[in-house]
Amino acid sequence: MRIRAIIKRIVQQFMRDKRSIALMMIAPLFVMTLLWLVLDMDNYEPTIAVSDIPAPMQETLENQDATIKEMNDQEAQQALEKNDIDAYIQWSKNTVEVTMEGSDPNATSAVQQLLSKASKQLNPNSLNMDINFLHGSTDLDLFDNIGPVLIGFFVFFFVFLIGGVTFLRERTQGTLERLLATPLKRWEIVVGYLCGFGIFIIIQSAIIVTFSVYVLDIYMEGSIFAVLIITLLLALTALSLGTLLSAFAKTEFQMIQFIPIVIVPQVFFSGIFHIEPGSWMDMLGKVMPLTYGADALREVMIRGQALSSIPIDICVILGFSVAFIILNIVALKKHRKL
Repeated sequence: MRIRAIIKRIVQQFMRDKRSIALMMIAPLFVMTLLWLVLDMDNYEPTIAVSDIPAPMQETLENQDATIKEMNDQEAQQALEKNDIDAYIQWSKNTVEVTMEGSDPNATSAVQQLLSKASKQLNPNSLNMDINFLHGSTDLDLFDNIGPVLIGFFVFFFVFLIGGVTFLRERTQGTLERLLATPLKRWEIVVGYLCGFGIFIIIQSAIIVTFSVYVLDIYMEGSIFAVLIITLLLALTALSLGTLLSAFAKTEFQMIQFIPIVIVPQVFFSGIFHIEPGSWMDMLGKVMPLTYGADALREVMIRGQALSSIPIDICVILGFSVAFIILNIVALKKHRKL
């Protein structure tokens, strides 16, 4: 009877918590669907620019699973810099000169497989290839490619979780209500909390970036200072989002329930998995802050770009932060109107 009473209490408790039931029943299906979407894709088809190559070779390449574009040298170099093409092939002194974009190992591998197939169909003995890399190198592996995304993800995830749970505790323990009873304005409270957390954000970001670059030896072509700036901006976005969503949670467990909805989709659409440009999944990723943070980190760490070369990513991350901060101030209205 006593065991039955415990079982009954647990069942009644769960039945009153609709959010927990939804998390157990729907969240696994949601995550599995996301995995299916990003993994059940066709093999990567590279885009290759060609210039003055022999007709038999061009015909062989066009018969492969790739997009072939004819460009002159200047157009191809600009396309490589913009990452619009994966490789540029030209003919020079009986040698096939190949310039790989190089920042994506998947694209590099696809181009190499394509060239291998083409060389087998032609005369391998008379085909000399000179392969160069605009970014990266032959040593650039999968971890180097997704490393920048992982740095952004771990910064975003832990700041979101710790910031949201801590702010929730401030509310449930009455600290926030006592602050709201003082002459402090809502924006002063929000900015104060963000700046207080910001001290630890700076330390956390510095530790993660330094460990990743100097201990794990993740490929680093750009400035580590630029990487720190991007991770700090990304952490500020995560913190402001976490404190905002904590207003809609009553317990720490409910705060954790936001992870499958808010964090997991960003992991799948931020660049760890290849997504076809222009697809609806690519468009969905454009509304997620981690997408822009991961792209900015890749541009700096793999392609060696400066902060001035990625203004759109920086501005969008800042825009998310400002929007979440404003919403935080508005969310405090339900506690006190000033």
